[in-house]
Amino acid sequence: MSEQEEMRDRPIGVFDSGVGGLTVAREIMRQLPNERIVYFGDTARVPYGSKSPETIIKFSRQIARFLQTQNVKAIVIACNSASSCAVEALEREVELPIIDVVRPGAKTAVSATKNNKIGVIATEATIGSGIYSRYIQEQNADAMVLSKACPLFVPLVEEGLWEDPVTDEIAGRYLTELIDVGIDTLILGCTHYPIIRSTIGRIMGDGVTLVNPAYETARELKSLLQEKGLESSHRPGLGTELYRFFVSDAADKFQKFANSILTYGILSAKVINIDEY
Repeated sequence: MSEQEEMRDRPIGVFDSGVGGLTVAREIMRQLPNERIVYFGDTARVPYGSKSPETIIKFSRQIARFLQTQNVKAIVIACNSASSCAVEALEREVELPIIDVVRPGAKTAVSATKNNKIGVIATEATIGSGIYSRYIQEQNADAMVLSKACPLFVPLVEEGLWEDPVTDEIAGRYLTELIDVGIDTLILGCTHYPIIRSTIGRIMGDGVTLVNPAYETARELKSLLQEKGLESSHRPGLGTELYRFFVSDAADKFQKFANSILTYGILSAKVINIDEY
């Protein structure tokens, strides 16, 4: 087997602060069915959205080092907060293709908007970084970007309150000001948010296009692997462990949540001590 063939057979590393990145993993499973995945959820240190950029960079470096021990061929930062704060550090330090969830979503939003009013909902870290505004305005200087931190969405999703009056109430409060300014495109700028997409869509109305960066990231990953000749050319054989899951805490809770959103049943999630990396 040539070195290139060996690289093509390696898995893709995907990481998030917890379970939200499973929406990205789900899209990779759908769009790249030949690829194996190693997923890490930092469940001991979630959420990242309220932490400082320095802390998020430190955590992301540790996770990238762990994923490299798993011989991954590319790393997907399936977390908007980590994408906002740590992507440039990882691109400098890791000699692997790195995909973040911010740039693909920003690119799609620029293509989708008709009135140049784009909304972004995300964690405090992502909004504070200004990264969506920067990427959007690099592509369309006339775009007006309205950003709104929605910190309660993550715990509501993780508690399973996807279709609940409490979630409707909170979403209504968060989204009112974006409706009032007349945005026509809204980026779901946290990987947890697609899980409550129907609630957000109902409140925003049919005139607003929702951009799911998880979907766009999987498309971007596919293009990148093709471009670098790293796309797996065949479905892994029977008995091959297609998807492996690691967490820093609470494996049972993670597994239960994962099985509720992934069609592929998760047999186990292994706890590792991420501070060793």
